[in-house]
Amino acid sequence: MNLGKMMQQAKAMQEKLQNMQAELATIEVCGEAGGGMVAVRMTGNYQVKRVTIDDAIWQDQDKAMIEDLVAAATNAAAQQVAETIKQKQSAAMSGIPLPPGFSL
Repeated sequence: MNLGKMMQQAKAMQEKLQNMQAELATIEVCGEAGGGMVAVRMTGNYQVKRVTIDDAIWQDQDKAMIEDLVAAATNAAAQQVAETIKQKQSAAMSGIPLPPGFSL
């Protein structure tokens, strides 16, 4: 493989990654906990957009439980973002040969 072709492939990879990052900024996922009693909406850039807590949770006035459910829902949303990023990276890099031992 010649240097010119490698540079073209590197530029194409960079463009695909930039497009992927722009697309991720527009994607939103929702993580839930407690059977949907707490939901966290998060962007593909890991920015929390909204936290929704069912009114029934407040009746128990169990602060520790609410905190745990918010944390669990946030972690679930973050996991969904990570999976989405992984899928988008795979799609963006398909067709671009990488050197042996190199992976994204």
